[in-house]
Amino acid sequence: MQVEFFGAARQVTGSCFLVHCGKSRVLVDCGLIQGGRKQEARNREAFPFDASQIDAMVLTHAHLDHSGRIPQLVEAGFSGRIYTQRATRDLCHIMLKDAGFLAEKDAEIENRKRQRKHLPADVEPMYTVQQAEAAMRSFRAVDYDQIIDIADGVRLRLRDAGHILGSAIAELWLEAGGKKRKLVFSGDLGHADAPILCDRAHVEEADLVVMESTYGDRLHRPWDETWDELGEIISSAKAERGNILVPAFAVGRTQELLYVLGRNFDAWELSDWSIFLDSPMAIEATKVYARHRGLYDDEAREQLPDRKNPFELPNLTLSRTTEDSMAINRIQSGALVIAGSGMCNGGRIRHHFKHNLWRSSCHVIIVGFQAAGTPGRALVDGARELKLWGETVRVGAQIHTVGGLSAHADQRELLAWYEGFRDHPPVALVHGEEGAMDALAEELHRRYNTSVRTPSEGQAITL
Repeated sequence: MQVEFFGAARQVTGSCFLVHCGKSRVLVDCGLIQGGRKQEARNREAFPFDASQIDAMVLTHAHLDHSGRIPQLVEAGFSGRIYTQRATRDLCHIMLKDAGFLAEKDAEIENRKRQRKHLPADVEPMYTVQQAEAAMRSFRAVDYDQIIDIADGVRLRLRDAGHILGSAIAELWLEAGGKKRKLVFSGDLGHADAPILCDRAHVEEADLVVMESTYGDRLHRPWDETWDELGEIISSAKAERGNILVPAFAVGRTQELLYVLGRNFDAWELSDWSIFLDSPMAIEATKVYARHRGLYDDEAREQLPDRKNPFELPNLTLSRTTEDSMAINRIQSGALVIAGSGMCNGGRIRHHFKHNLWRSSCHVIIVGFQAAGTPGRALVDGARELKLWGETVRVGAQIHTVGGLSAHADQRELLAWYEGFRDHPPVALVHGEEGAMDALAEELHRRYNTSVRTPSEGQAITL
């Protein structure tokens, strides 16, 4: 029995792990590599394993760095079932189709460029909408806390990870050759007391814990301070008669923001703003969030009698079409725009940057993790200009990094989650930049004297 690490190994994105149990092969996650152009080009490479030999797949949650290569996996010969929480299945139906649409569009644009240079127009999309829809037929919905057999000698239970709707910790019980082992994948662990979601579940037993480390080297601000900070930014932007731009992931962060804006609507004087959700995918994902109310925490459920839909605001405009989005850019003051992509490496937020980023009255609120090599990371690191479609745009806007809004557990919370395991089992750290990963490894070893590994891509650990 062993687990091989084919993604999110000494890096943040591209989660992909292959579990061997006797003759059974189970893949955990199959995500896109995100970051700079060179990194993202790796998503077109062949898988380092035979997809047709995989018996089943477990998907921890819907974010594309965990799910985005599933259509390619199916095209490569995978014919098993994909087990995931039912809200994740519903979100993936939106996200994978959208990714296919964008891949088709990107290929079309690239082929037009090639034709103008008298080159063959032979660029194929990474995958198509049709291939994404075909992959969805492999999904099987699983409820939290249900134990099921997914392959010969392999049983699965999903526990709430508290990261986004439907996010899961995966417990795998393995049995082969008279031996039994338990493997636990943390998936992405949520920030405690986050809006809407229940806190992450704790697991007590494991022979190996494969654990994320995104914020393994830092602590988040307390929630009260975070709400105060957001309120102050909105107040400053109002006084300066500017617009507010919020790059946000379509799934998770957008819904939390809408919920928080509604909860603080009067205190932050939001009736004075025109609020826009400028992302067709986020609009559809918000509908999924509204349907799965049974997954909300107690506080969110208590608000439902007064607000039937916790994501509706009286002055919220849903911008579905390109024309809707373009119209926003005619507004010089008083617009609060939530748009994708979350790391600013695509989507409509870049168009809003082109029209606003150079303005000193503009405020940009960064509310999520920004991977190295992305425009969002450049803004966080203090870039004074940004390249947008070949044009250099000066950064005159005020950039605010609100780290307390993170959907990931910080170092303190990661350590607290691990502390719930009896006997301090060995750990393999994944899904983090090297500095964050090494800092968490050092702290785990110092506190618990546990064995901690940070496997490289292609490395295997025997159970």
